[in-house]
Amino acid sequence: MTAVRIRPSRPDDGPRAVEIWAAAVDATHDFLAPADRVAIGAEVAGFLPSAPLWLAVDARDRPLGFMLLDKGHMEALFIDPAVRGQGVGRALVAHALALQPALTTDVNEQNEPAMAFYRRLGFVPTGRSECDGQGRPYPLIHLRFSA
Repeated sequence: MTAVRIRPSRPDDGPRAVEIWAAAVDATHDFLAPADRVAIGAEVAGFLPSAPLWLAVDARDRPLGFMLLDKGHMEALFIDPAVRGQGVGRALVAHALALQPALTTDVNEQNEPAMAFYRRLGFVPTGRSECDGQGRPYPLIHLRFSA
């Protein structure tokens, strides 16, 4: 397990957050059409650097992953593929649960490793949407934490 510290993002973390997002999506979202990957990447590059993120950082303060919380909903959780499976995502989710015990999130139905991750942590499905939040044909499974 990689030792991490959780901290709020700063303006200078923006480029690294976009880098983590791109690497994580390229490693886990092979179901995205190439044109959609490019369009989503442009959207993310436009808003992510100024979003209020929670970062998991290593001993040198280098971001390894991030999440975006909006009240009780985890809007995003992305981990650098180089440290995937080393507890970084688990640490971020634990932090989110400490802040919001009734945590909900959505996961792409086609992202089976992410579905398995959330189930291991105690999340249960509560519904399904045919499209993602931007209306693209990528079904979402709605999840909530069940203590």
